[in-house]
Amino acid sequence: MTETILANATLVLEGEVLRGQIRLAEGRIADIAEGGVIPPGAIDCGGDLVMPGLVELHTDNLERHIEPRPKVNWPHQSAIVAHDAELASTGITTVFDALRVGSLVAAGKTSYGEYARALADEILELRRDGALKISHFLHLRAEVCSETLVAELAKFGPEDQIGIVSLMDHTPGQRQFRDISKLKEYYTGKYGLSEADWSDHVTTQKALRDRVGDAHEAAVVAESRRFGAVLASHDDTTADQVATSASHGVHFAEFPTTTEAAAACRAHGIKVMMGGPNLIRGGSHSGNVAAKELAEAGLLDILSSDYVPSSLLSGALFLGDLWGDVARGVATVTTAPATATGLADRGALRPGLRADVIRVARVGRAAALRGVWVGGGRVG
Repeated sequence: MTETILANATLVLEGEVLRGQIRLAEGRIADIAEGGVIPPGAIDCGGDLVMPGLVELHTDNLERHIEPRPKVNWPHQSAIVAHDAELASTGITTVFDALRVGSLVAAGKTSYGEYARALADEILELRRDGALKISHFLHLRAEVCSETLVAELAKFGPEDQIGIVSLMDHTPGQRQFRDISKLKEYYTGKYGLSEADWSDHVTTQKALRDRVGDAHEAAVVAESRRFGAVLASHDDTTADQVATSASHGVHFAEFPTTTEAAAACRAHGIKVMMGGPNLIRGGSHSGNVAAKELAEAGLLDILSSDYVPSSLLSGALFLGDLWGDVARGVATVTTAPATATGLADRGALRPGLRADVIRVARVGRAAALRGVWVGGGRVG
């Protein structure tokens, strides 16, 4: 593999930013040097930011490619390849593809079926074949309020190298949709429910949670340990819920919905992850706590693109501006998520680590991606 030198760059290192050059060779970061010298054959970055490739822990983007419109199923391999290329085009070089496990098969209009095992097989096959531009790992989103969770989890094992299992509970009236009117808007818009349909859905779901919720929660914790995966919580709202998450061994919290929950996470040593769309838009579409509010309070550790891939890079630079510290902002999408999931070989510009690197120009408050290297090879 030929070496690549990115020179005359603004290098975003761990805890500092400096003008210098970085050399990529044999798939690794070979060395870093300070100064504005441009060696023969080097790429002159003209002062552009050069930073680690972005690490994405939770994205719904693949589901959007699999089902581009309601009830429209796209061929999976084509969808995965398109998803992969889109993420590369936004500077994401490592992704944990979020796949739901736990379905509703007897819920009438609101039923949804199983898909995770088959889709995981296709992702892993494409990964083995070298057909993907970036690094893909699996993230199982375990829906506690469902009918088939235990059976679906049983189809996975340690050989799948699952990176993350997140505990989700979308029972009406709690967590993300504790304001049940927001959930009603979502479901009536998506499924076209009548008032009677909606009332029946709420009653049925609450009864299902009462019947299987605790057993499902215990099964998810046990299975995450069997897989050797990092456990995450989802939409914690109260200090009591965070205490339960801590007792389960949760490493990071996805999208806590209140300042109370985020502060409790900090007290328990649980990292807080918030969504880039929430940050960029200035608030949550579900009416929950604003990511900016948590950032200003020092309660935001990791950023996720959630449902807008480009929000990961934009959000990191937004945080850098908010905090007056570019390196700190970039760490929320590089070092912090890599550390949270045990990926010690990436997430920073440091000799010996994987050569996952991106070049970024600032255009006002926006970001223009000018180069993406994965394992030292240019992919975008």
